Parts: sequence; structure tokens; C-alpha cells
Amino acid sequence: MTRNDKAIPVLVLMGVSGSGKSTVAGIIAGAMGWDLQEGDALHPPANVAKMASGQPLTDEDRWPWLDLIAAWIKDHTDKGLPGIITCSALKRSYRDVLRGDQVVFVHLAGSREQIGQRLTTRLDHFMPASLLDTQISTLEPIEPDENAIVVDVGGSPTEVAADIIAQLERRLES
Repeated sequence: MTRNDKAIPVLVLMGVSGSGKSTVAGIIAGAMGWDLQEGDALHPPANVAKMASGQPLTDEDRWPWLDLIAAWIKDHTDKGLPGIITCSALKRSYRDVLRGDQVVFVHLAGSREQIGQRLTTRLDHFMPASLLDTQISTLEPIEPDENAIVVDVGGSPTEVAADIIAQLERRLES
């Protein structure tokens, strides 16, 4: 897909911590030549410190962060640039802040066991595995009126990325 395509999307790779957002986003961005923004990099230091200490964020903690993500999305859609940004986007109200005509949510879904195992092997990330249950209980499923793709994370990151690209291409062709 190029800038000349009629529907240049911005993908929001979403899901609980450990679902593979960063890894899969990197594979897709590399394959498609799209801009990539790691949503966690936009968290203010206070949010990172809070999560690193094992405390879940509140909605009040998240709103300024979501505004930064929304601004990145708006900048790309206004310029007609494709892009990928990672963001847990656990609640419908969070996704409503990020939503736009060219925004496609990609929910990386998996079982608690799959994702929990991934979290225990992950290195150098501030989100402790102890917050997984909080994230799972906060996650509100994608609703039929949301522009979204739901992908099972059971395969390798390369397989998951290929599935997303194939689904996206089918959507853009129709």
C-alpha cells in the first residue's frame, strides 16, 4: 500500500501487556514501510514509575497519554501518511478518543495463559506480570460498530503480522 491508495490507514495495535503489540507492530511497519510509534514511549515518567511499582493506572493517569496518542494519529491521518501505533486501548472510551475515519484497531487477543507466559519471559519492560489480571479485567471487547480486526496471538509474531496484513489488504480491496 502506498500514499496514493484511497484509504491510508493508521493501525492501533491494541491488547493487554504481553500480547505482542510492539513486536508485531515492528514487523508490520518494516514490511509495509510505515511509520511506527511505540505508545509506551509517550507515557509520562509518573505513569511509568507507577506501573513499574505494580500499581495499575487510573483513567485520570491515562487521559493525557491517550491525548498524545490521538495527536500522533491525527497528524498522520491529516497528512495522509500510513502508520502504526501501539496502545493497550483496553476500554471503549479510550478507543473513542483515538477513533477516526482512517483508524483501524487491531486487537491482539490471546488466553491469560498464553499472555502470562510471554510476560514472564519478557526482559527490560516496566510493566510487571502482576498487572496482567487487572488489564484483563479492564479489557472491553471490540464492539461490532468499531473498525477493528481481532487476531489470535497463538502463532509466531511473523504469522500474526502476516495475518493482519492479509486482513487489512482484503478490507482495502473491498
